[in-house]
Amino acid sequence: MAELAVPSPTRTILTLSHALLALAVMIVWGTNFVVIRVGLLHLPPLLFATLRFTLVAVPAVFFLKRPAVPWRLLIAYGVLIGAGQFGLLYIAMKSSITPGLASIVVQSQAFFTIGLAMAIDRERVRSFQVAALVLAFAGIGVILAHAGGTAATPLGLCLTLGSGASWAGGNMISKAAGKINMLAFVAWSALFAVPPLLIFSLMFDGWAAIAQGVTHATPAAWAAVVWQSVGNSMFGYGIWGWLLARYPAATVAPMSLLVPVFGMAASAWLLAEPLPGWKIGAAALIMAGLVLNLIWPRLTALRSAG
Repeated sequence: MAELAVPSPTRTILTLSHALLALAVMIVWGTNFVVIRVGLLHLPPLLFATLRFTLVAVPAVFFLKRPAVPWRLLIAYGVLIGAGQFGLLYIAMKSSITPGLASIVVQSQAFFTIGLAMAIDRERVRSFQVAALVLAFAGIGVILAHAGGTAATPLGLCLTLGSGASWAGGNMISKAAGKINMLAFVAWSALFAVPPLLIFSLMFDGWAAIAQGVTHATPAAWAAVVWQSVGNSMFGYGIWGWLLARYPAATVAPMSLLVPVFGMAASAWLLAEPLPGWKIGAAALIMAGLVLNLIWPRLTALRSAG
């Protein structure tokens, strides 16, 4: 990524090239919920997560130099993103929440990330960003109001919110790591995601389910594992962390609110997940928040220039 111009750390508006990179990540992450569902049809959830992060770490750590960051950052990121974000998300998506709804609820990470940035880094959140988050939170509220049906159980919502909180913690660790080789950071941190995931898999999935999953997994299941490792983790989180190191969290984090749009569309198209009016309304509110967050500073800059 050396060919991309690095913006000033104080810049609050994504350049066009960086916005397109973020959009590519959102497409991968949104459609990835369908991929997760395919994997969960054949593999126990925590085993699925263990395999995913094993392939992220191996063989990459043998070819990528360990990034010059403290071990505690690698450990914290691996545990938060591996065992926290995806361990909880996979358990929820196994039977407690649909892929389309999961893609929306996990975006609670934007609120958690901005809150942590305010508390830890003393980042100042502007009024238009507050308004954008209120709109997006209203969309999440619509989903919460419909919890308890076949689309999501209260347990599924709690697990997915926990996944979002873990993602936010990982965002802050990534931001603290600074401008480093994010692909190497993601790969080396995955080493520390595998042990807790494997332990939890043995405890909650059980050895019998693990053996059954590995020996009877279909090519589609293994393809899902590979895509989770290469597309979602190495590409997605590598680019995401790279952007977080160069912009305020309040500028980058709301971009993830695009994930539900791609997630719901892919789930409806490929898995025939129903799209009742309340889901569409929730997505519209979230999208309105994203548009406000992206467009308002550009309009302000144009007015100032004029």
